[in-house]
Amino acid sequence: MPKIKTNRAAAKRFKKTGSGKFKFAKANAGHIMTKKTTKRKRDLRKGHMIAGTDMKELRLLLPNG
Repeated sequence: MPKIKTNRAAAKRFKKTGSGKFKFAKANAGHIMTKKTTKRKRDLRKGHMIAGTDMKELRLLLPNG
């Protein structure tokens, strides 16, 4: 049997937590920050969890965690 390959693009963007959920960083926090509100920038700094509806697809992309 061939090995199951990990999707490398997804592996760079998502990390698996101890409980099996996936965390990721939000986009749009790289530059042009002056026009964004303080509240918006503060929310972009935080880590976020994947919605339950996307879990099945992400498990296929990252079979080895």
